[in-house]
Amino acid sequence: MPSPRVRKIADRIQVVVAEMLERRVKDPRLGFVTITDVRLTGDSQHATIFYTVLGAHPDDQADLASTAAALESAKGLLRSEVAKQLGTRIVPSLTFQADALPENARVLDDALERARRADAELAAAREGKTHAGEADPYKKPREDEDDLDEDGDPADSGADHTLGEPDDERDV
Repeated sequence: MPSPRVRKIADRIQVVVAEMLERRVKDPRLGFVTITDVRLTGDSQHATIFYTVLGAHPDDQADLASTAAALESAKGLLRSEVAKQLGTRIVPSLTFQADALPENARVLDDALERARRADAELAAAREGKTHAGEADPYKKPREDEDDLDEDGDPADSGADHTLGEPDDERDV
């Protein structure tokens, strides 16, 4: 877990690089780049900047390669602006890394969709079928036949006991 100071510096680097890519870097090879994360070493010597390219398909290596080349060519300009904005004695070296998070999310979404389809097929196959055995397999306490009246309801013991009312003429 990085220290709070290192995390603040990494967050500031992320903001500075994103603003520079949006406003000052005018490379046609640069697509819609989003800076997703910045990881800084504990001694603040090296910063790894993770990015994604909006609209680029993960299988399309040409777009990713051209974006990587554009970021490499703009690395000096970005590092000098980071140095100005941070104002620290040591300026970290910048390394750009394509973020694998969108690809991993796509793989997980595909696996979840396959599981949903398999569940739906299984539910359709089970339609109309029932489990073997009784509907309620749990044991219940047995009621004695003597305590039931002719309707099958528990028979009263003969006296209704309610509060405030006499049971019979003896309590009057």
